[in-house]
Amino acid sequence: MDLIEAKSEAEVSNSSAARQVLPVSVIVPVRNEARNLPCCLESLAGFGEVYVIDSESTDETVAIAQSCGAKVIQFHYAGGWPKKRQWAMDTLPLAYDWILLLDADEVLTPELVEEIRRAVQNPEVNGYSIRLQMYFLGRVLRYCDASFWKLSLFRKGRGRFECRLKDQDSSMADIEIHEHVVVDGPTAELRNALVHHNVGSLSRYILKHNEYSNWEARVLLRPEGDPEEVSADLFGAQAQRRRWLKRNLYRLPGSPVLLFLYRYVFRLGFLDGVPGLIYCVFQAVQMFHSKAKIYELRIGRN
Repeated sequence: MDLIEAKSEAEVSNSSAARQVLPVSVIVPVRNEARNLPCCLESLAGFGEVYVIDSESTDETVAIAQSCGAKVIQFHYAGGWPKKRQWAMDTLPLAYDWILLLDADEVLTPELVEEIRRAVQNPEVNGYSIRLQMYFLGRVLRYCDASFWKLSLFRKGRGRFECRLKDQDSSMADIEIHEHVVVDGPTAELRNALVHHNVGSLSRYILKHNEYSNWEARVLLRPEGDPEEVSADLFGAQAQRRRWLKRNLYRLPGSPVLLFLYRYVFRLGFLDGVPGLIYCVFQAVQMFHSKAKIYELRIGRN
């Protein structure tokens, strides 16, 4: 009987631990994400609350979010700043002291969830960067310079998106694109990666990146040095290095070709097979689109 009672107590203890709420408010911005959203929300079981911020989806996104127990909020973008994620952070009655920003095409592994559980108990850190493990056309991209970090987990009130362009409109998407979260206080990196399914269909990928290039062209025409932005620095953190390289690479003749060669040859993108080739070409094409739109804006000002 003692053995049975001990086993029963252990099972109760394990069940209690499994039901323990992870004290984090999760914000998931969406628009027509019925394909990706179920896996994303399933990976968030156990988090304190999940807000799905929808932009008038026409598919089953809202029904899926509600069936998974998420709180659905509609966001109607009218241009300007803030955009979707920052608006949610400013507006929602978030119940917990930590915020996790997650896209619908991102999925947390059990190992990452447990690491987050430990991380939010550290009183000395205000924010954490998480590495993305990118899947593109069904394959993990191990090369192509496709691995990057983003600061997605931070204390409420200690993190805000930089505003790189106040004069924005709906042609540039209603969500932050390459803005970064800036955290007041010490930050760290988590060891486990976030699974990121970068593309559901190439048609949608192209449409989305057309909006991105509209925004990027406007941003790159602005003068540098806004103190509220993450600075461009070749010897800084990854976000700073990428920003410095982008600004300087755009000024070079033939830079889309150089970007393709850098990703596909120098960063061994050819080892990622056909998906790697397509990814590297698309990245170069997006740069070409941005440069062409910069030219269009310049001649429009003359």
